[in-house]
Amino acid sequence: MMQRPLTFPNGHHRRLARLGIRLSLLLGLTLIEARPFVGPQFVGPWGQSALAAPLSEIQRRGYLIVGVKDNLRPLGFEDEAGELQGFEIEIARRLAETLLGDTDAIQLRPVANRDRLPWLLANEVDLVIAQVSQTPGRSRLVSFSPPYYIDGTALITRQPEIRRLADLRQRRVAVLYQSSAIAVLRYQIPNLELVGVESYQEAYQKLEAGTVAAFAGDISVLSGWQQTHPAYSLLGDRLSSAPLSVMMPKGLQYEPLRQSVNGAIVRWQQEGWLEDRAREWGLSAP
Repeated sequence: MMQRPLTFPNGHHRRLARLGIRLSLLLGLTLIEARPFVGPQFVGPWGQSALAAPLSEIQRRGYLIVGVKDNLRPLGFEDEAGELQGFEIEIARRLAETLLGDTDAIQLRPVANRDRLPWLLANEVDLVIAQVSQTPGRSRLVSFSPPYYIDGTALITRQPEIRRLADLRQRRVAVLYQSSAIAVLRYQIPNLELVGVESYQEAYQKLEAGTVAAFAGDISVLSGWQQTHPAYSLLGDRLSSAPLSVMMPKGLQYEPLRQSVNGAIVRWQQEGWLEDRAREWGLSAP
């Protein structure tokens, strides 16, 4: 059995612990443990406390605070000079230009997956652009922009004889524990053996050792994997779709911010800018 009990890490500060309890009630999750501690206060480049704010306050503050990934090529990652780069980083910077007239009027704050929603609810960031897909549970708590990219489940392999999904029948395929890809794979490719892994790194080790034939993961992540490991190839099309969107706070006071962000995303879609930048970063076309 690949299902593992859902657990929460230690180390939430008091405000995030309270939010975690609220989230558990709303999303049907069980909060196993949350030990509060007082974490470091986020401080802006001019010494001000950096808290999420309506658009008028962001403009008075002079910079936008965005939660992003720093370890997820090609969406958001550190280059050799330690600078954040990637498709989502470009979106964040262009939003800063749209809202404030300057691509550098921004704080990019690396955020772990488990902290994306709590940080926004705790007013630690203005926006989150960090491989977030819209779900009914999240939509009860926050707002989402129109999608800027269509992510989803795909397969990667380094075995040249595997060229189509049918070639994986009776083969061993790695998949993350509790991943939504599990149901997709069982439906799309009957008679395959699923092997649970804890991380993309563990999947890579199994692929390198030849103990699995392929790995199912997010196509955005696998595209970055292929860029750094040219011996690997993506297999076929997406098996499922997961639109990625900008995550924003709810509330009437944030309506001007949401309208500005949503208008920018729609405009960039119509202009073809989003598609061009996704292609430039090596992401598969929708």
